Amino acid sequence: MKKLLSTLMVIACLALAIPAQAQIKFGVKAGLNVSKLHLSEETFSSDNRAGFFVGPTAEFTLPLLGLGIDGSVLYNQFGVDSEEGTSTKKSIEIPINLRWTVGFSSLVGAYVAVGPQFGFNVGDRWFDEVCEFKKNTTSFNVGAGLKLLGHLQVGANYNFALKDNGKIHRGDIEDLTTIGGFKQNTWQVSVAYLF
Repeated sequence: MKKLLSTLMVIACLALAIPAQAQIKFGVKAGLNVSKLHLSEETFSSDNRAGFFVGPTAEFTLPLLGLGIDGSVLYNQFGVDSEEGTSTKKSIEIPINLRWTVGFSSLVGAYVAVGPQFGFNVGDRWFDEVCEFKKNTTSFNVGAGLKLLGHLQVGANYNFALKDNGKIHRGDIEDLTTIGGFKQNTWQVSVAYLF
């Protein structure tokens, strides 16, 4: 009985100590995204198109375990080329990732992260209403990166769509026919500075 009580007391002390050492950091994140649209029709060129993202970020970490959660609110913009011309989409993206960090020293660490990303369309400019983006999208992130000097983070991740991001139409404005959907998958390279 004494061993059981001693074990429970040690577990309780550790459980109380872990939140006391938890760290919350806030910062700014920016980067480059390279999108690849997967189209079900050959009307458009699905070549890679570059864009950018920027916004505030936060990270909650349990140092003993190396586990944490990071989240951001990012303004995102990318372009698409077609036979009709270049178009752009602007959105607010909210990635929420579960992160595991391994520290090699107090100055350098590495992390892997996975989690969902929620997107909200805030503006797009398309040619002749041929293509229509959904108002809200859900995708999934898989990424890795380095933590440097306690404040700087450099990372790369792949974001893939879970459902179609929009629809392709054919015809004139009065008589549009939906001919298929498309998905947007994105490679992202980011730099974040946490205070």
